[in-house]
Amino acid sequence: MADINHFEYGWITPALSYVLSVLGSILGLVCAGRIRTARTARQRAWWGLLAAWALGGTAIWAMHFMAMLGFAVEGTRIRYDVPLTAASTAIAVLAVGIGLGIVGTGRLNPVRLVAGGIFTGAGVASMHYTGMAAMRLNGSLGYDTIRVVLSVVIAVVASTVALWLAMTVRRGLAIFASALVMGIAVNGMHFTGMSALSVHRHEGVAGVTGAQASTLLVPIMVAVIFGVVGLLYALLAAPTDDDRAAAAYLDGRRVAQPAAATPAAAPDPVGLRARSTLGQPGTAFPSRRDTPPR
Repeated sequence: MADINHFEYGWITPALSYVLSVLGSILGLVCAGRIRTARTARQRAWWGLLAAWALGGTAIWAMHFMAMLGFAVEGTRIRYDVPLTAASTAIAVLAVGIGLGIVGTGRLNPVRLVAGGIFTGAGVASMHYTGMAAMRLNGSLGYDTIRVVLSVVIAVVASTVALWLAMTVRRGLAIFASALVMGIAVNGMHFTGMSALSVHRHEGVAGVTGAQASTLLVPIMVAVIFGVVGLLYALLAAPTDDDRAAAAYLDGRRVAQPAAATPAAAPDPVGLRARSTLGQPGTAFPSRRDTPPR
């Protein structure tokens, strides 16, 4: 049995993983809020895709990989199978996207919420253990069944709460507080699953094949940065409820405003305008030269 260290670099990797999960949760909750206010199916699909990427790609998967950077096994190097690592990313995003689709179509009720939570939680757990299966080292992996089941239960409960928050939370402070709770839940699920792991090291085995974590870190962080910047740009460029209300108000004023009426002539009770050349608009000012001689 090999010794396992989950925090090889101290507090840095768990702190960064928590920050990533909170950041992704904030962006995901804001994007999910736009699903409720979208006017067309195309807009709902677009915001659902962005929310799935923020929650599944950043809050869950990127957090998982960042935490895995601090994972070490005594006496063996750790490498990662690239196709399986990419598959774990797709599983996380797809599971969250389908969960949002379940709870975001039609009126939210307990049946939809539980169904979406179970599906999303199962997907998150599948992502975690697919990422673990992508590890390559001089040894075989074993899992404690009770802790594995506990991690799946945490994933389902956390996913259900996350979907409920995504469909109900609207205010900025509430979104931030919800993201802090979601970050704790996501990290709790990850480290519970990691605590179920045991490694039986193989002696005298040749070198381990696969990509180093540092090799994958650069493209992953670039993708996360561009993804976060893209999400922020999409959120800032999209009109808010206040913008739509203001535009509707201005349109209503523009339609209701009557055409400019021709100003009415001033009253002339004694008929001076009819007898005087000064009263006719456009009449030249009279001159003594125009007066005929007597």
